[in-house]
Amino acid sequence: HEREHDREISELAAKHSEEMEKLRAELKEEQRHLLDELRQQMAASHRAEHEEAQLQSQTLHSLELEALRLTLNNMHTSQLELTQSNLRKEKETALMELREMLNDKRAQEVAILQSRHQLEWEKIKEQCQKEKEDL
Repeated sequence: HEREHDREISELAAKHSEEMEKLRAELKEEQRHLLDELRQQMAASHRAEHEEAQLQSQTLHSLELEALRLTLNNMHTSQLELTQSNLRKEKETALMELREMLNDKRAQEVAILQSRHQLEWEKIKEQCQKEKEDL
């Protein structure tokens, strides 16, 4: 009876060991499977984060480029306005100088004409005086 009891205990212990080994193997397989799933999820999450970071970087780059374009456009516009203003001032200055030069030339011509007129007037006066004396 004792031997049979020992044999049953041995069988139960062996069966228990087999079941424990089987459960350990199943547990290892399940752990490996879960680790694989977790790695895949982490890789997918990493890819998604990487893509999102790239998209944000591209968006930021696009915004920076647009800001630079607008700044450059504003600078160009300001430069054009300044150039137009300078050209307008130069034109006004040139016109004033030309007007002054023409006025000076006109004044000289008027002075010359007045001088000639005076000389001719004097000649005519002298001629008239001579003709009176001759008469």
